[in-house]
This record gives sequence, structure tokens and C-alpha cells, in this order.
Amino acid sequence: MITSIAIALFVVSSLCAMTRVIRGPGLADRVIALDVALVALMGAIATKAASTGSTTYLPIVAVVAIVGFTATVVMTRFLEQGSSS
Repeated sequence: MITSIAIALFVVSSLCAMTRVIRGPGLADRVIALDVALVALMGAIATKAASTGSTTYLPIVAVVAIVGFTATVVMTRFLEQGSSS
């Protein structure tokens, strides 16, 4: 019951982040919103792993975290180079 509520809240936060991705006024806002959506996805997967007691979901969380971090760093570098020239 509690895990279902937690996953539902992660879905709501992900939908809010996707709204910001669509309506965001700038590229930086969209990058941050995608990062928030990925964190919500990781939280939902980790909640599912904790509720089932299975460790098969944890490598997925690690891969999503690495991809999200790398994408955020790359986009930040891109935004920095675009604003300085």
C-alpha cells in the first residue's frame, strides 16, 4: 500500500517535470526538468526493488543515474560555451 502511494507520487512528480520540459522558457529549465524526471524514475525503480526484495532492478537504477549525470554535464558544458561566445 505505501509503496503504491510512493510510486504514484513519483509518477506525479515526473509528470510535473515533463510539463516543465514542454513549457520551459529556456534550455536550462528543460535540462533541469529532465534531470528531475530521471531522479523520479530512479526513485520509482528503487521503491519497486525495495518492495519486491529483488536486486535485479538496482543495475537499472545505476545505469539511469550514470546516463542522467552524463547528459546533465554535457548539456551544462554546451550551455556554458553558448553563453560565453
